[in-house]
Amino acid sequence: MPKASELKRGMIVEINNTPHAVKTIESKSPSSRGASTIYKIRFTNLQTRQKLDESYKSDDMLKEAECLKRQTQYSYSDGDNYIFMDQEDYSQYEINRDDLSEQIGYLTEGLQDVTILLSDDEILGIELPQTVILTVIETAPGIKGATAAGRTKPAQLNTGIEIQVPEYLESGEDIKVHTGTGKFISRAKS
Repeated sequence: MPKASELKRGMIVEINNTPHAVKTIESKSPSSRGASTIYKIRFTNLQTRQKLDESYKSDDMLKEAECLKRQTQYSYSDGDNYIFMDQEDYSQYEINRDDLSEQIGYLTEGLQDVTILLSDDEILGIELPQTVILTVIETAPGIKGATAAGRTKPAQLNTGIEIQVPEYLESGEDIKVHTGTGKFISRAKS
């Protein structure tokens, strides 16, 4: 049973005996001493697709939903459906674009270690690997002498998402991106 402070985007928890996926997490640290951090979490009910906003203290326990996890590889998209292939028995899982929401920006063909979450043979959602390698398609030219700890600039990535990257990066470079936060981690090793 995870604490509220241990929740990550994409995790599946049970609220009122119904599986809910964690969509966004916002933490607020109070200014008074002794007060605990408050986590505002937006969930999506995986049966009705309704949004649910809840607030928890960092020590509050939540029940992880009972679900089967299958390791898959993202294969391709077919219209609004995204196809994943099981890495053990090669069966395929199809997920609608609406069920993936913000996770689409981290999917590239052939992406390994995507976990499909199943309950009673129904797909609840996916868990992405913690980091993915994406390519910078468009950004302002790199600045000579810019340091790693320096300022950032916006960069458009090959999947269509835009993130902040250090000024020294150029278009065409591969970078590591954290899927939980959407932030630049480092250049990808070639």
